[in-house]
Amino acid sequence: MVQGDYKKLSDEELVFRYARRNEQPAITQLFERYGHLVLGVCIKYLKDTEAAKDATQQIFIKLLEDLKRFNIDNFKPWLFQVAKNHCFMQLRKTNPVINTDNIAEQGVEFEDGWHHKIEEEHLLTHLENAVAGLNEEQRQCIELFYLQKMSYSEVAAKTGYTLLQVKSAIQNGKRNLRNKLGILRNVRL
Repeated sequence: MVQGDYKKLSDEELVFRYARRNEQPAITQLFERYGHLVLGVCIKYLKDTEAAKDATQQIFIKLLEDLKRFNIDNFKPWLFQVAKNHCFMQLRKTNPVINTDNIAEQGVEFEDGWHHKIEEEHLLTHLENAVAGLNEEQRQCIELFYLQKMSYSEVAAKTGYTLLQVKSAIQNGKRNLRNKLGILRNVRL
């Protein structure tokens, strides 16, 4: 197939050609199509152009493996979610210092809204720690299902677990998270 012909293919056909036939021009076409979208998402969340460029590169490098491992039906929304999740993980890793000088500029009133944001971040940290404390099967299934928005069958395909094992791991993982978080019993998982 001639390089220009890849432009005519749908996203799903490009994913198929790369994942199943290892056709490198297919992944190149996906990058040309969506590289700017991923970069835009990364700039929006990371607020730093260089960090966004690095994140975009990391996301597409990870795609080289993920496209071969997962059955992706709707590539664009899936890629958008992967980019957002990657940015959120980067932001959590950096644990930014709170700058109270520009709180008003961000449209957050300190008394009414800022403490809620701090509390929300605190809860997220507890949740991340609780997820990390789950057994491997439960942790893996919970992360793939909730964070990467995979279906039960996609989780099963990625992990090698049966569909029943995946459903059980997610159900037991949710119960264990509720127990670990204790005070957050009203939080819906």
